[in-house]
Amino acid sequence: MIKAIIFDFDGVLLESTHVKTTAFRELFSRWPDKADEGVAFHLKNMGISRYIKFRYFYENIISQRYSEEIGLKLGSEFSGIVLEKIKATPFVNGTEAFLENCHTEYSFYIASGTPDEELLEIVSFKMIDRYFDGIFGSSLTKTEIIDNILGTNSLKNNMVVFVGDAVSDKKAAEETGVHFVLRVTQENHYLRSTCRYEISDLTELKERIKDIEK
Repeated sequence: MIKAIIFDFDGVLLESTHVKTTAFRELFSRWPDKADEGVAFHLKNMGISRYIKFRYFYENIISQRYSEEIGLKLGSEFSGIVLEKIKATPFVNGTEAFLENCHTEYSFYIASGTPDEELLEIVSFKMIDRYFDGIFGSSLTKTEIIDNILGTNSLKNNMVVFVGDAVSDKKAAEETGVHFVLRVTQENHYLRSTCRYEISDLTELKERIKDIEK
C-alpha cells in the first residue's frame, strides 16, 4: 500500500522546465561558441543542482577556474532571471486537484534541485505549501532526501512513489528502492523505454498508483 508520494518540482508540479533551460542559455550566451554545449549538459542532467552545472561548464566546457564566488554570482543571476517567471508559470494539469483531493490519503513531499530558500518561496507563493509534510531543495541530493524521508517516517521503500521527469529522479528512485513514475515531457521521451510507469500529467497519477499497488 502506498503511503507517501515524493514529487520533483519543475516539470512535475509546475510547467517550469523551459524557464530554466532558457535561463541557462541566457547565462551561457556570453560564451557564444560554448552556449549550446552548456545547455545540452543541463538538458541531460535536469533535476540536479544548478551549481553542479555551473562548475561543470567552467571546468569542462570553457576550461576556466571555478570558485564558490563565481558560483554564487551565477546563482544570483540565475535566480534573477527565473524566480518571477516561475512564480507566473502554470501548474501541470491536475496538480491542484490531486493535492487537494489526496493530501489526507498520502503524505506529500517535494525533492527538488532548486535551492531550498528559492523553492520555499515559490511553493509558498503558489499557495500549495500546506499540502506537504516536507519541502527539500538542493542542499541535499535527491537520494539523501528520499533516504531521510524513509528513515524519519519509518516508511518501507515499497510504500513510497517518487514522481519525476529526469534521469536524476529515476536514479534516486533506483538507489533508494522506491517506485518511480515518469512524468513525460518533450524533453524526456528517451526515458520512456526504461520506465515501467508513466503519466502525461497529474490527472493520471491516481491510476498509476493503483497499478503499482496491484
